Amino acid sequence: MSYNVNEKGYYGDFGGAFIPEMLYPNIEALRQNYLNVMAEPEFQKEFNQLLKDYVGRPSPLYFAKRLSKKFNTKIYLKREDLNHTGAHKVNNTIGQILMAKRLGKTRIIAETGAGQHGVATATVCALMGLECIVYMGEIDIARQAPNVARMKMLGATVIPATSGSKTLKDATNEAIRDWINNPKNTHYIIGSAIGPHPYPDMVTRFQSVISEEIQWQLKEKEGREHPDYVVACIGGGSNAAGTYYHFLDHDDVGIIAVEAAGKGIQSGKSAATSALGKEGIIHGCKTLLMQTKDGQITEPYSISAGLDYPGVGPLHAHLYKTGRAEFYSATDDEAMQAGLELTKLEGIIPAIETAHALAVFTHKTFKPDDIVVISLSGRGDKDLQNYIDYFNL
Repeated sequence: MSYNVNEKGYYGDFGGAFIPEMLYPNIEALRQNYLNVMAEPEFQKEFNQLLKDYVGRPSPLYFAKRLSKKFNTKIYLKREDLNHTGAHKVNNTIGQILMAKRLGKTRIIAETGAGQHGVATATVCALMGLECIVYMGEIDIARQAPNVARMKMLGATVIPATSGSKTLKDATNEAIRDWINNPKNTHYIIGSAIGPHPYPDMVTRFQSVISEEIQWQLKEKEGREHPDYVVACIGGGSNAAGTYYHFLDHDDVGIIAVEAAGKGIQSGKSAATSALGKEGIIHGCKTLLMQTKDGQITEPYSISAGLDYPGVGPLHAHLYKTGRAEFYSATDDEAMQAGLELTKLEGIIPAIETAHALAVFTHKTFKPDDIVVISLSGRGDKDLQNYIDYFNL
């Protein structure tokens, strides 16, 4: 069983490139060049240098002593929240901006939900002196105001998406529309492991630095490269893809994905794609997707702007269908409580997205000698208002 993308851009039954004709030259140029460009020593050197000196990698692998004691297992946190810009997103935006420059693109567009990818894109555009336009749902603009301010300070133009649920899915639609209208000079930096091939694979490869580091860091701390489990929250799934990547073909490592159940899986206010999704096409790829009987995309819901997406990346759809990964869904309440728990036990305020991964302990019991590595995908500064409102702080 292969968990990597094949030459046609598929993970098992999922993936591909379902795109309008106008975008074909762009996608094709990217597909033909991305692996060669990434393999160039010069590209590697520049990418790794920026990850080290600008992002601050490697991010620590931290043994969470008090959390481990509470759940009677060994919990390590991969501290992606300590990256520059506060999340894992920057690993991918640095890779893609270098790619865009090599492909001669001068204008960058992006979509964002929680705003972390928007901030990371605006950051690398400022770094490289390129024009930056970020599409963001009107609702997300309201609930992620600090990130909107950061994007504007960094010189990006933030354009609200006012259709549909006015969240991530709609921002993605607007970004694709822009790209169709400006195919020649524009590169679309997709922030998740979703979209037409080669995006899911490219984003996963740029994020795979996470699992690469986990291996040697765990070897230093525990004398072994493989944990018993790797856990990540999952919307489109870029932090999850990066956390799983080097363990996909190793059956001794359990892979766990935690989705957003919102108000409850059957409440009609959820984003639990694995439980509710059927095969369909969204944003250029075939994947699992929440939809009505006649194939209309249903509106997702989560308290977390970054998990509020009706689909899941094709790699994750494949991991779900083949049973390689265990999928759980955490409700808003479970996630918020897990976020507060980490804060009180370890002095780390996680992003609400990340808090969903931490809620895994309400759904699964681990053995005392299990080593469980959780991707701490982002920090909670951007969500402070949500925490304040939820807990009446």
